[in-house]
Amino acid sequence: MIRLDKIGKQNGNQIVFIEASAALQRGEKVGLVGPNGAGKTTLFRLITGQEQPDEGTVSSDRGVTIGYFSQDVGEMAGRSAVAEVMDGSGPVSAVAAELKDLEAAMADPDRLDEMDEIVARYGDVQARFDELGGYALEGQAREVLGGLSFTPEMMDGDVGALSGGWKMRVALARILLMRPDAMLLDEPSNHLDLESLIWLESFLKGYEGALMLTSHDREFMNRIVGRVIEIDGGALTSYGGDFEFYEGQRALNEKQQQAQFERQQAMLAKEIKFIERFKARASHAAQVQSRVKKLDKIERVEPPKRRQSVQFDFPPAPRSGDDVVALKGVDKRYGGRTIYEGLDFSVSRRERWCVMGVNGAGKSTLLKLVTGTTEPDDGEVKLGGSVKLGYFAQHAMDLIDGEDTVFGSLERAFPQAGQGSLRALAGCFGFSGDDVEKRCRVLSGGEKARLVMARMLYDPPNFLVLDEPTNHLDMGTKEMLIGALAQYEGTMLFVSHDRHFLAALSNRVLELTPDGVHTYGGGYTEYVARTGQEAPGLRS
Repeated sequence: MIRLDKIGKQNGNQIVFIEASAALQRGEKVGLVGPNGAGKTTLFRLITGQEQPDEGTVSSDRGVTIGYFSQDVGEMAGRSAVAEVMDGSGPVSAVAAELKDLEAAMADPDRLDEMDEIVARYGDVQARFDELGGYALEGQAREVLGGLSFTPEMMDGDVGALSGGWKMRVALARILLMRPDAMLLDEPSNHLDLESLIWLESFLKGYEGALMLTSHDREFMNRIVGRVIEIDGGALTSYGGDFEFYEGQRALNEKQQQAQFERQQAMLAKEIKFIERFKARASHAAQVQSRVKKLDKIERVEPPKRRQSVQFDFPPAPRSGDDVVALKGVDKRYGGRTIYEGLDFSVSRRERWCVMGVNGAGKSTLLKLVTGTTEPDDGEVKLGGSVKLGYFAQHAMDLIDGEDTVFGSLERAFPQAGQGSLRALAGCFGFSGDDVEKRCRVLSGGEKARLVMARMLYDPPNFLVLDEPTNHLDMGTKEMLIGALAQYEGTMLFVSHDRHFLAALSNRVLELTPDGVHTYGGGYTEYVARTGQEAPGLRS
C-alpha cells in the first residue's frame, strides 16, 4: 500500500536514512520507534510528500488517501471547533459554513427586506448539506470531539480561544473524522487526559485503515500496534508483534550480538597473539602468513548499538513526620461552580496517592490546595512537621530565567555541586552535549518541564506533588524517572494520564466523582481490578 524502497536522506550533516526499506500494508497497525532525532517525523514527511528522499523511492497505491497528524497544528481561529474538524472532509464543510451564515442572516433584523431571498437560498443550501451527508457528519464530528473531552460549549466556540493543547485535539479530531485509507499519527497521545486517551485507543482499534504512529506512552502503543518498525543508525528494522514483544526481541538480539562479538574478539585476540609471537621466526612464516590472510577475510561482527540511557542516583530525601498533610472541611468554588464542599482528606508518610477524575473534577485544584498555591474558601489545609514540599506544575516553567543556560540554571540552583554531577543530571533529563548551553528562553515547553523536574529531584523534597510529570518525556527519560521515584522514600501525591507511571508508583487512589470522593487502598492496578475501569466513568 505504502512502500519505502532503499531510501537515503540527509538533513544538513546528519545522515537520517541509508538504503532503508519498509512497507505499510492495508489494515495493519504499526508503531514507529527510535531515539529522539532518529528521523521518525522525517519518515512521515517523506510518506506524505512534504520532503523528498535523496535516494530511493517512496510510493503508494493509486487512489490511497493519507491523513497526517503532526505536532505543528498551525493557526486556527474564526471558526467553531466542529467546523474546523469538518473542514477536513471536503466540500461539505464549505456548505456547512454557508448554512451558518444564512442562519445568522435570518436572525438579523437589519436584513428583513432580503428575507425572501435568504430563506430561499437557505432551503437550497440545506438540501445540498443533507445530500452530502452533512447532518450525519456533524454528528460524527461532535462524537469525536466528545471522545476527546470537548464540552458542547467548546465545540461551538471559536477554536482560536482554545489553548495549544486543545487545538492539538481539534487537529487530531479532523484526521480521525476523515477516516483516510492510511493514518500517520505523530505523538497523538500528547496533551490527552486519561479518559481521552482510552477513548482514542478504542477508536484506533476499530479503525479499519492502515495506521502508523509514534507515542511516548508504552501502554497506548502496546495495545494498538501489531508490528513495530525501529529507526536506528539510518536503518529501518521490522519486528512482528506488539511493543512489549519488540522490547523483548530487541534485548534478545542485542544479547546474542554481544555474545557473538565477544566470541569473535576472543578468537581475533588469539590469532593476533600467535602472529605477534611468531612473525619473526622463519620456521613459522607460512603459518603466520596463512593466519594474516584468514584475518583479512573475516567479516567483523559489530557490537550492538547501545541506547543511551543515563541513570542517576538521586540523593535520599530527609524524613518527614508521619502526618504529611491534612485537609479538614475544605470548600472551594470558582464563580458559581462548587469544586469541593466539606472535603476531608489526609496523607501519611510514604503514601503515594494518585488522583483520578474526569476533566473538571478538581484534580489540579486539589494539588493547588495542598501546596498552598490556592486558598480554600472554607476549612483548613495543614502541612505536617518537617515536611519539605516540592511541587511540579506547568506554571513552574514560567519561573525559569530565560537568559540562563540549561547548565547555568542547574549551577545557580546548586552552587556547591560538582560539574560532573550536574552534567549527569542534565543528561538524565535529555540535555546532552551542546544542549546544556542552550538559553532557557529558546527551550520548548517539554524541555522547560524536564529542566524543572531535574532541579526538583537533585535535592529532593520529602513530599512530592506532581501534576502530569510525564508530559513531554520520551520513553527512556520516563523509565529513568519511574526508576528513581520507585527508590524514593518520601511521600507522593500526583496526577498523571500515563498508566505505566500510575501502576508503577501508586499505592493509594483518590477518585473524584460527581457523587463524592472515594479512596482505595492499593495502587492503580488494584483500582482497575476492583472497579473494572481504567478511569472514572469508563469501562475497560
